[in-house]
Amino acid sequence: MASNIQIKRVYEKSSVNDGKRVLIDRLWPRGMSKEKARIDVWLKDVAPTPKLRKWFDHRPERFETFAAEYKKELKTCKVQIEALEKLLRWSESGRLTLLYAAKDPIHNHAVVLLETLQEVKGNHTGIE
Repeated sequence: MASNIQIKRVYEKSSVNDGKRVLIDRLWPRGMSKEKARIDVWLKDVAPTPKLRKWFDHRPERFETFAAEYKKELKTCKVQIEALEKLLRWSESGRLTLLYAAKDPIHNHAVVLLETLQEVKGNHTGIE
């Protein structure tokens, strides 16, 4: 089940219930120290490409197109596929918290990534 995967802003307080804490942003969160972030792994490669991230620019009106393009990247970009597979493996062995820095809790790549992980786990057919 994908219920053992959650998303959370990196600026929120960490919890013992977070399990493995994985930063999924390509850039380090502003003003956040490594100690305060309590990150187990920084998995930059699962983040959207810089070109897509810059185009999206956290604009809600672009989110639908962004989400579709990001999902396409997650299914076709070798580096992102490998990173996605790591997340799936880690989720099999316990709670996984995907950390992101965006202010908008609805229109961000973590939401798309969580949905993709749930779809893959639900299909049991792999990433492709």
